[in-house]
Amino acid sequence: MKVVVTGAAGFLGSRLADLLLSNNSPLPVKELILVDNFAPTKNDPRVRNIKIDLSEPGAADKLISPDVDVFFHLAAIVSGHAEVDFDLGFRVNFDATSSLLEAARAKAPKMKFVFTSTCGVFGGKLPPVLDDLTALMPENTYGITKAMCELMINDYSRKGFVDGRVVRLPTVSVRAGVANKAVTSFASGIVREPLNGVESVCPVPSSLKLWLTGPEKVVRNIVHAAIVPASGLGSWRVVNLPGITVTVAEMLDALKTVAGESVASLVRFEEDKMISGMVATFPAKFDNSRALKLGFEVDSNYADIIRAYIRNDLKKKI
Repeated sequence: MKVVVTGAAGFLGSRLADLLLSNNSPLPVKELILVDNFAPTKNDPRVRNIKIDLSEPGAADKLISPDVDVFFHLAAIVSGHAEVDFDLGFRVNFDATSSLLEAARAKAPKMKFVFTSTCGVFGGKLPPVLDDLTALMPENTYGITKAMCELMINDYSRKGFVDGRVVRLPTVSVRAGVANKAVTSFASGIVREPLNGVESVCPVPSSLKLWLTGPEKVVRNIVHAAIVPASGLGSWRVVNLPGITVTVAEMLDALKTVAGESVASLVRFEEDKMISGMVATFPAKFDNSRALKLGFEVDSNYADIIRAYIRNDLKKKI
């Protein structure tokens, strides 16, 4: 099976590549094309690393050929960055995706195209619990570009131009590495930095609710999206990936439970009105039933997500 991953040098893309190359991969990968705007560096005889700007003319045609079986499209300009650079957000998040779909339509219409979207496609007055069919009303540029791609992928699939699958990701926590420009970056920082002995500033109130998933579960769920039968998805190719609802206060309580008071005390609150206002529009509770019926997985609790970060990324005993 020939598989392509865009955004492969990023946090999730790199972990997705690791899973696909592992003995536990749900897909039998014979050739893996890893794509980013700076070269991924996976050393495996099955891997070809490609450095390319997806927004460049002709980029899509270089990546899609008739023998590609699955295309995981993770590359994107994140929320905060897209909000301050409108043109870049549209060029990378929407225009590049449109070009990829057109290339698939021309050369690989049976290819499975797995697109990572976001719960940021929702906004406005929302019901207490959302499901896959809740109407979209994004209130930021990132969410708007993702919503446009969702609709386009659904229609291309309806027409038989590609076998599209869209997964809306909850906020992923705990992300290893350093903070990025996503407005939800704090959801990892308030755990990651204290566990590394560094003070962290939380820009939102402790009462704010978040819809979260851990890295392990979300990566497995992204791969699972390529396995779900198209008949199971039906006429709407979009799935809200399972997550858990936690407040910032509950996140810090979990950190205290796992690592102690001295670690949790390294978090201080200093509100950022732009971040706080934007994140407050994101929904915090979803109905997981359709996703679970389709075989996607959900985390048990936030303390276990922290323990997984300590075990897998800090390489420490709990």
